[in-house]
Amino acid sequence: MSTTAPAKAAAPPDRLEPAVLKLGAVLVLGTILAVLDATVVNVGIEAIRADFHSSLATVQWVSTGYLLAFALVAPVSGWATNRFGAKQTWMVSVVCFVVGSALCGLAWSAPSLIVFRVLQGLGGGLIQPIGQSMIAQAAGPQRIGRVMSLLIIPLTFAPALGPVIGGVLIGLLSWPWIFYINVPLGALTLILAARVLPRSAPEGGQKLDVLGIALVSPGLAAVIYGFAETGNGHTFADVSVHAPIAVGALLLLAFVVHALRPKITPVLDLRLFARRAFSNAIVTSFLVGAALFSSMFMLPLYYQQARGQDALHAGLLLIPQDLGIAVAMFFAGKLTARLGLRPVILTGIVLSMLGTLAYTQVGTEPNELLLTLGLFVRGAGLGAAMNPMVTAVFQSVDRDQLPQAAGINNVVHRIGGSLGTATLVIVLQQQLAASDAADAFGTAFWWAFGISALTLLPALAMPGRPRG
Repeated sequence: MSTTAPAKAAAPPDRLEPAVLKLGAVLVLGTILAVLDATVVNVGIEAIRADFHSSLATVQWVSTGYLLAFALVAPVSGWATNRFGAKQTWMVSVVCFVVGSALCGLAWSAPSLIVFRVLQGLGGGLIQPIGQSMIAQAAGPQRIGRVMSLLIIPLTFAPALGPVIGGVLIGLLSWPWIFYINVPLGALTLILAARVLPRSAPEGGQKLDVLGIALVSPGLAAVIYGFAETGNGHTFADVSVHAPIAVGALLLLAFVVHALRPKITPVLDLRLFARRAFSNAIVTSFLVGAALFSSMFMLPLYYQQARGQDALHAGLLLIPQDLGIAVAMFFAGKLTARLGLRPVILTGIVLSMLGTLAYTQVGTEPNELLLTLGLFVRGAGLGAAMNPMVTAVFQSVDRDQLPQAAGINNVVHRIGGSLGTATLVIVLQQQLAASDAADAFGTAFWWAFGISALTLLPALAMPGRPRG
């Protein structure tokens, strides 16, 4: 009788090792800091304005400055990762974010707060793309969908909890605590990152594309600023909107010409768009960003202006959408691995359209239960679409191109969000001048329905089966 111990069964090729899950959890914790901060601060804008005796036009730069800093720094994420190493760059970004948060709480005037918010945004803008590329490299193309489906759940609830946390902190303490809360959370993130994240050796040798940065970063900032101005009561006829968009578009066009020159290593490698799969995934990311961010802006506005809810209750009413996203993301990874990218993302888009359809009827005062169900279905659709979208981006490039792909995806996703939000704001402003609030929002949601429908076009070109 043989005494040889039985051999252990080979682990399934798509099994997620504990080390990968720990890595993802730490990186997501850092991303939550940046995502949560945006929605927490929005609740405190009025308290900040009153404390500093500033105009709303000045204080809105507390949010706009943070957004523009994101746009300025996101293009360099790929270069910084290669030049200094992913772990080192990511941790420095978190340190910059935490220091900026502490300084924001200590701000003595509106201008000083805006400056510190920019510093905070410079750190926050690198956290997400670098974290995404590190997760993608650790998991590999076959398992990235499953990893994201597990880790996206806390990311989903962070924006929803932002207004609630902000309201509690301001009510019990004061507005500086919406920034101070980031300090202990950031310190915990850095301690865990030092122990869990693998040290990556810098590749070195890659020169910084100074001309590219001088073109693309201000160009992105100008375009996003122009779109953001539509949320401050301006239209495309106003110089404050069309002038920065025009200047930004010219700078971005000049960057395209520069980046496609031979023997150039651009800060954003546009040659990746020569890959059809990458181009389709990025266009899908652009449209999903437009649908997601525009709805995140429009839905709480509807509940506040048309239903008379305060910011805290409006945030609570949006939880069904976040639950839908979380549920869909939990299952989307396995479904994508089994069915392929195209079926899952098409199903997600159709669900998001069905959920939005309920809100196109708000002018007829539909049943509250129908709107709640519509939010859940819309969230489920967005969750199902986002997972294969991210998977498609990372599967369409080689391993050494993941940092560049992550940077491009984050930039395009945010531009889509800015353009989608600006479009719905302009439609809403025009409709409010001609009809009551409920009818105006109903028309704006029809436009949101149309944006979701456009996403079907690039999604139809997605590969039918995941790449082996």
